[in-house]
Amino acid sequence: MVAVTLFSAAQMAHARSQIQHGKLVSSMGKQAKTEQVTVKGNSRVSATTHPAGQTTYHSDRGNFGNQVGQSVADMVVTIPGVSFTQGNGPRDTVVSVRGSGDRQSYGLKNLQVLEDGFPMTQPDGTARADLIDPHAYAGVDVFEGPASTLYGNYAINGAINFRTRKGADIHGLEVGSDFGSFGMFNNYATLGLGNKHYDLMIFGSDVRGNGFIANSRYNTSTENVRLRVNLTSSDRLILKFVNNVTDAFLPVRLSLNQYRANPYQQGCYNAVNAATGCASVNLLVNGRYGTKEAMSPEAAGLGRFDRRTVVGLRWEHDFNARTIWRNQFTYDQRHIDQPTSPVAYVGPYNSYNASSDITNHARLGGKSLETFGGISFDYLDFGSQTYNIMPLGGATRGAMNSESYGHQWNLGARFQEDWHFAPNWHVVVGLGGTYSDIGATETLYSYSATGRDQRYITANRFYFNLAPEGALIYTPSKKWTFHTRVGTAYGTPSSSNLFITPQGQYGNNTQLKSQTSVGIDLGADWHPSSNMTIQATGFYEFYNNELVSQSAGVNTVGSYTFNAPASQHRGIVLGVEWKPLPTMLPGGRIKLSYTYDNQVYTNYTEVLSNSTVSRSFSRKGNYIPGVIPNFLNARFLYDQPDGALEGLGGYAEVTWRDSYWLDNANRLKAPGYALLNLEVHYNPPTRLGWAHRLHWYFEVQNVANQTYIAGATNISDSLQSNGQQATARMLMNSTGSIYAGSPRAYFGGVRIRF
Repeated sequence: MVAVTLFSAAQMAHARSQIQHGKLVSSMGKQAKTEQVTVKGNSRVSATTHPAGQTTYHSDRGNFGNQVGQSVADMVVTIPGVSFTQGNGPRDTVVSVRGSGDRQSYGLKNLQVLEDGFPMTQPDGTARADLIDPHAYAGVDVFEGPASTLYGNYAINGAINFRTRKGADIHGLEVGSDFGSFGMFNNYATLGLGNKHYDLMIFGSDVRGNGFIANSRYNTSTENVRLRVNLTSSDRLILKFVNNVTDAFLPVRLSLNQYRANPYQQGCYNAVNAATGCASVNLLVNGRYGTKEAMSPEAAGLGRFDRRTVVGLRWEHDFNARTIWRNQFTYDQRHIDQPTSPVAYVGPYNSYNASSDITNHARLGGKSLETFGGISFDYLDFGSQTYNIMPLGGATRGAMNSESYGHQWNLGARFQEDWHFAPNWHVVVGLGGTYSDIGATETLYSYSATGRDQRYITANRFYFNLAPEGALIYTPSKKWTFHTRVGTAYGTPSSSNLFITPQGQYGNNTQLKSQTSVGIDLGADWHPSSNMTIQATGFYEFYNNELVSQSAGVNTVGSYTFNAPASQHRGIVLGVEWKPLPTMLPGGRIKLSYTYDNQVYTNYTEVLSNSTVSRSFSRKGNYIPGVIPNFLNARFLYDQPDGALEGLGGYAEVTWRDSYWLDNANRLKAPGYALLNLEVHYNPPTRLGWAHRLHWYFEVQNVANQTYIAGATNISDSLQSNGQQATARMLMNSTGSIYAGSPRAYFGGVRIRF
């Protein structure tokens, strides 16, 4: 983790180009020492938009390249303001920036996700981490806070840009294998070539394992290619290709009582009663109507069998040394086959994204002025079906439960000015806007002995949102930088939100509004010496119509999403990097990241119903469920810089997550946890000749063998027959929420470069 906040226009232009082409090789976080930023290659102006004045962190390969690298969690664990939970599958990590995805059960939500500047978030706001094998990447950049001015729809809490490795840095072929507990085995290879005319990176991996929960074995393959070709001194083409196939069996989420009784769902193939802590799904025996039979996820054959393919092409043209124009097109297909509940969800999601933007550097009043402007258009069309699953094993499909066809498109424009109006000051202003169109028709089928009935629900929604922003940055000395920013953001509902009722069944929820936010950041960077970097940022964000989701149980078809009329997010993000004994222990470092995230409803009334009565309950002042209020990561690292043991290193890591509420009434909490991880690695020095090409590592995760909750989705409150809300003891039996984390695990790996 390296902390970054802001730079001069000239420095930012230079750094942006390096980020885009994967050329950033040293700290951009030391504003006090911007003259010492080291980059390679030419100093082209912006290719990846960086929100000047926005709190930003980077994690480079040095933070995750020496370990098992199972998922994106390994890439972001040291970044302040970023947390993660377990999603639906081995690499489906739910990544949150300031709590953006804490209320989701899968993917990266309320964020715009990029890879090498190409969009990885589809027009409906869906991005998934299955695509990401950390072995392919040089680093990740996280832009925190409302960011719709530059990133458009769904950038409610910011944006993330993943950077693949540069071919010229690889300079040959690398092959490696990771192996360890629960049958995990990952074979991967990376080919990298490059010179001043082109740069090519080709990566492929195949990872498989049995998982530590029953019915969680998996096999995932990933291919990733990036090619840059310099056509002329002023023109460049960048080609991007990503393909991922996920073949994963999937357990179902547990209630808190089930988790406590049997967190890993062992011995549950034929046991489905609550006393054993075994989860089950209720399946229609004839696949249409009538009698249901309870089956374990393993016996039913639940899982995810998905494919994702992304192809992108960008042309960059330099009009002159101060102006760059780039045009980009991306095709993204997501095809899913997901028997993850009593129904199987099947269908393709094809999306297209086109954008064009210009960055110009000029002088105004003798001071540097950077101007950025761009337009974008993305389009998604989909046709999906859901089928009842029958209790015959292998996720056997019965009759069709529903089908949905529709589209979503977003047309956006954005503009930003960054002016250094005085030697130690600069100001940033910007404005972005998006017009969104969502149109979909869902057909619901019901069956009886006399035949089939069908019902239609149509959604035709149009949204227009604006996002202004402003930032002021003051750098009084090389040791200090202060910044304040007012940012805004918005996110429309996705089509899937519009068709799930509070009961977790398919139906009409088409009244949903866009969520919007206004956020204020106030922060400082302090660099008292070359051995210490500290960044602290306080944030206060005001939300209108925040979109919050909750599960009605495992035997439902999906999570219900609602608008909370008003809510507030406030907190502190702190990052520290310190060499405590630079003379006595030059290879020793401490990395610390801490986030305090306090999110409350300020206006929301929830209606609960039973068979005879409905009652309203004010949630004003309640904590928003699913949000982890405190999380901390501390790493104590050592890498021997010289001598006989040069290249030998390792770390001890402590990760702490606080307990958090699971329901709107704040009656039930998911318990917190603290984990200890240990790692040792060896990168032989160049003086050892051919042995320098060999790398190995060994690590132990969850050393104390803690039983902990790796992911818990929000649950619905309910109304008892006496008109009172369900108690915490009752909510402990609410299913569809909890995945346990891994018990103690051992991993090792080797990598050789040719």
